[in-house]
Amino acid sequence: MTQPWFDPNHYAWIPGTAYGVFVGLVAGLVGYLALHGRARRLALWTWFVMWALAVALLILGFIAMANGQPWGIWYGFLLPGAVGTLVVGMNSFVVLRKYHEVEQRRLAAKDLF
Repeated sequence: MTQPWFDPNHYAWIPGTAYGVFVGLVAGLVGYLALHGRARRLALWTWFVMWALAVALLILGFIAMANGQPWGIWYGFLLPGAVGTLVVGMNSFVVLRKYHEVEQRRLAAKDLF
């Protein structure tokens, strides 16, 4: 086993907690913006950043596991990476569909007048 990157007993909770707080805040913002059809570019860009960050955590977890890091280190990266990749990745379809529905409502309302 190589030298641990950090003390897993004290710091293993930080990657998952930081990612979870970031995702919670951004998902609330993106949900509000998508519901009202506003700031599409900003919302989709931040959604992609959340997904890319989850993939980076997932890759970092696999690298830590391959390097023989203790369980607390690789699991601290792997779990939020795996959950974030799946949850944010699957909900990206929901966000895109909501923006599409708002655009369709706008076009239908425009056709009425």
